[in-house]
Amino acid sequence: MMQQLEHFFTHIDPVFAAFLATTFTWLVTAAGASLVFFFKNMHRGLLDGMLGFTGGVMVAASFWSLLMPSIELSERLYPSAPWMPAAVGFLTGALFLFFLDKKLPHLHINFNDNETEGVKTQLHKTTLLVLAITLHNIPEGLAVGVLFGAAANGMEGATIAGAIALAIGIGIQNFPEGFAVAMPLRRAGASRTKSFMYGQLSAIVEPIAGVIGAMAVIYMEPILPFALSFAAGAMIFVVVEEVIPETQRDKYTDVAVLGFIGGFLVMMILDVALG
Repeated sequence: MMQQLEHFFTHIDPVFAAFLATTFTWLVTAAGASLVFFFKNMHRGLLDGMLGFTGGVMVAASFWSLLMPSIELSERLYPSAPWMPAAVGFLTGALFLFFLDKKLPHLHINFNDNETEGVKTQLHKTTLLVLAITLHNIPEGLAVGVLFGAAANGMEGATIAGAIALAIGIGIQNFPEGFAVAMPLRRAGASRTKSFMYGQLSAIVEPIAGVIGAMAVIYMEPILPFALSFAAGAMIFVVVEEVIPETQRDKYTDVAVLGFIGGFLVMMILDVALG
């Protein structure tokens, strides 16, 4: 199956490949959100474990799929300072998400209504929750797109199989994420259909970011190591600023930690075994 996928993605346009891969991650989010048609409540421990799993996948992907290839390529393109592209890209990606976090009004899962972040707004809580996860999904889509573009450019350390593995890993963690967005909306009184629509809408930004990432690195090869580490920095910022704090607000912190370890292991195994 993996060989068939690799053969398929190798023989199509890399930008289209990035679009298909990130559309897959979006659809998995929608599948997770669809659980609201069958359930109205979710145990808090399960939610925290899911969020921890999400954080583990993102941290592992940041290193194995993004930073390592960035450093390997930098050693060839920038031999006098191979550390520089990874460091600059990582910092820039984190600062980019820091800026969005300060400007985009949003409300994290498990946070109270009076704990909104970003500029002051009168937007409904539902919209603020969706904006929070949308912010979360930008670096995920960007990471998949950048890796497909890097593989298409023949970059050392970046392969189509690795890009597919990253898309699968992001997709796996998007399933509980879609559930985690839709369920609080359902619990708050929103209809099943509305909860589902908002839940899946949070990931629609991933195909957009994926296409942008792939196009950027395909046509501007010197920025490849910067782009890879940029996506890594953005994802680490999201994990530390958003995902982990959301799991530490109740009595299920140990469950969240175990979920994090599980997510890290799954993504590491996917990347090493398939990439």
